[in-house]
Amino acid sequence: MAGRLPDGVYAAADARLSEVDARVAALYPGEPAGRQPVHTVYVPAHRYGPGLLDDWGARARAIFAERGPELGLAPEIGSRVERKLAAEPIEDLRIDFEDGYGNPGDEAEDAAAVSCGRVLAAGEAPPFVGIRFKSFERATRRRGIRTLDLFLGALLDGGDLPPGFVVTLPKVTAVEQVAVAAEVLGALEKAYGLAERSLRFEVQIETSQSIVDASGAVAVPRIIQAADGRCSGLHYGTYDYSAGLGIAAAYQSMEHPAADFAKAFMQVSAAGTGVRLSDGSTNRLPVGESVIEGWREHLRLVRRSLERGFYQGWDLHPHQLPTRFAATYAFFREGFPAAAARLRDYASQVDSGVLDEPATAQALATFLCRGLDCGALDEVELPLPRPRLEAYARRAA
Repeated sequence: MAGRLPDGVYAAADARLSEVDARVAALYPGEPAGRQPVHTVYVPAHRYGPGLLDDWGARARAIFAERGPELGLAPEIGSRVERKLAAEPIEDLRIDFEDGYGNPGDEAEDAAAVSCGRVLAAGEAPPFVGIRFKSFERATRRRGIRTLDLFLGALLDGGDLPPGFVVTLPKVTAVEQVAVAAEVLGALEKAYGLAERSLRFEVQIETSQSIVDASGAVAVPRIIQAADGRCSGLHYGTYDYSAGLGIAAAYQSMEHPAADFAKAFMQVSAAGTGVRLSDGSTNRLPVGESVIEGWREHLRLVRRSLERGFYQGWDLHPHQLPTRFAATYAFFREGFPAAAARLRDYASQVDSGVLDEPATAQALATFLCRGLDCGALDEVELPLPRPRLEAYARRAA
């Protein structure tokens, strides 16, 4: 049956929307390929040195061997945690020149930046690594740029840029700071002969101005756009953000309503852009007499983040590693049977009583890929070959 609209109507619609089509495709490329770390470990620059990965792994294994049975984990989860702590205790390391480091003076920070760059160049790096430099506000801008410059110089004198290298821009109080940070990274690429756009950064969302700006406009989408394609992630900063809102210290938490409000803005703004999200940290450490109590809270908070679509968070102490991986593995293993069955039925077009749409198939495939990447799942368990899973995750199947 022939339609009645002339071809000109189709052509006019295409013409009117061609610019929009290009803009949407550029702004919303979808989930990026590749692994996302389940955590970022922050280590103050003055505590970073050779053997840090081994030290953190050994301390995590020791406390898990001593106290882990008290958590009552399923044997399979416990075994996976043990293997992870032995093979890859830290997935993403950030050498911290900001709050965790303080302001020891220019001479001391210059020396630390060079030393840390040399140590990283000479030693083993986790899959993801970088530094957090000081903010681009007036008081710390030049110091932050100089630290990054000196660190990169020392690092590149000893070799190439590590795979998964990323830096962190904290305390954004104006969108223009993000744009200037992107320009500085471009200048550093030229100065050190790096490939264009090889330097990327995460933006910490830890000020009220990074959620809503002075005009009342939502700032997060503008932050992503101001990064000019260099923003790889948005990381929630629990304590700076809470303190900035006047929340009493006793109530500052990843699960405070104000935290959920900010993270909802992050989630909506980043969806489809290829910018990944990370939740913040808890400062309640599982040490001394509070190991089990601290572990149980960490397990609960990590699980809460995962259920809300935040697949990454911050860890601040070796004793947090066992529960980071335990909570993550339990989340993916518990969801695996249903996700695998639903995607298998969708792919084979079986009438299973659940009518899943392409977007749901994408979510199911992404879930399975994440579970495989973090070590919760094994490739032999997957309902489809990994390439086909990734095609569904990008809605290309």
